Amino acid sequence: VQLVESGGGSVQAGGSLTLSCTTSGYTLSRYCLAWFRQAPGKQREAVAAFAPGDGDTSYTDSVKGRFTIAQDNSKNTLNLHTNSLKPEDTAMYFCAADRRPGGSCYTTSLIPNHYEYWGQGTQVTVS
Repeated sequence: VQLVESGGGSVQAGGSLTLSCTTSGYTLSRYCLAWFRQAPGKQREAVAAFAPGDGDTSYTDSVKGRFTIAQDNSKNTLNLHTNSLKPEDTAMYFCAADRRPGGSCYTTSLIPNHYEYWGQGTQVTVS
């Protein structure tokens, strides 16, 4: 499964961006999905996760109330809507996916090791 992120950029603090993750040849709604980020010199950290089976979502504390993870089934795309961006949100953002036994995902996970497929990332810079 090849994942491709887009939508990153440079914004001022308080601004917004919508990051998108898409793939071709696979249906994202059959996978557990998540966004992670990694800033220079820091470990990769979870941002948000989505379970398409029941629409469940999870967020890391630092983005709750500011970021929203959502799937657009019509476009086979996973989006991360980011609002009220802060300089500490500056990082490379990665989309991740994993197929669960049974073919449906009903449980979110913010653990990187739970995901098999990763995109190349899209850079978000907040100044």
